[in-house]
Amino acid sequence: MTGQGSDLREQVRANYAAAAVQVSQGGAACCGSGSIEVDESFGVGLYATEDRAGLPAEALAASLGCGNPLAVAELREGERVLDLGSGGGIDVLLSARRVGPSGKAYGLDMTEEMLALALANAKKAGATNVEFLKGAIESIPLPAGTVDVVISNCVINLSVDKPAVFAEMFRVLAAGGRIGITDVVAEDQLTPDQRAERGDYVGCIAGAMSFAEYRQGLESAGFADVEVTATHAVADGMHSAIVRAVKPVTAAELPIVETIVAGGGRRAAGRAPRADPRPSDRCGPEGQPSRGR
Repeated sequence: MTGQGSDLREQVRANYAAAAVQVSQGGAACCGSGSIEVDESFGVGLYATEDRAGLPAEALAASLGCGNPLAVAELREGERVLDLGSGGGIDVLLSARRVGPSGKAYGLDMTEEMLALALANAKKAGATNVEFLKGAIESIPLPAGTVDVVISNCVINLSVDKPAVFAEMFRVLAAGGRIGITDVVAEDQLTPDQRAERGDYVGCIAGAMSFAEYRQGLESAGFADVEVTATHAVADGMHSAIVRAVKPVTAAELPIVETIVAGGGRRAAGRAPRADPRPSDRCGPEGQPSRGR
């Protein structure tokens, strides 16, 4: 990582650490630098009332996103989901509800203060099928093929190495898995300098990709059926967008299994089942070992 990249990452980390501390002290947070305040058009106001019900106040106050990725991801019972940049845990807790006790919701964040807040929120919510991990979204600390769905809410624009993020999402998804993301995206005619004129990097604006760049980045990582669709404007020429894509099931991903038939001949019997790579012995919301689903 370049010196500038390291500086930007530290700015992002420090900003969101401060936001977590402010929420813990009874305040609220929003995406961006400067004063931290409630913004019903850019944060928790984008969630339905029924989604907010029963969540800890601190999880709501720490919502920093530009959309609701759960409305995009269409989670199902029993699925394993990973939230990149999970912050105070709102999307992890909502995911845990939707996948149920047979599913699992992981949250990944690089900020100690946000992780502490998320663990406290999970405990208050009584969520037992959640797990929070410390790490960078450019190097996800999970084995390949661990999850069925990757979600993220206004975080990928903050990364200083977006191709690495896309490659890591592809790696941790099981074959046939999908992404459901909300993020800030720029209109294609805007140059990087013009994007920076509309807002700073920590404020989720200057680091945003264009629609074409987003599609090309995901396709280069191996994703198929890529869709990037604007939902509402967040600045001149800048939009909140929903992003969908699928990791294809390809012949190269699963080995052919041969069976010996009568007479000693061989025949292909289809693809081998994928081993369950889900990790064990990680800490859940109570600090106890978490074992798969």
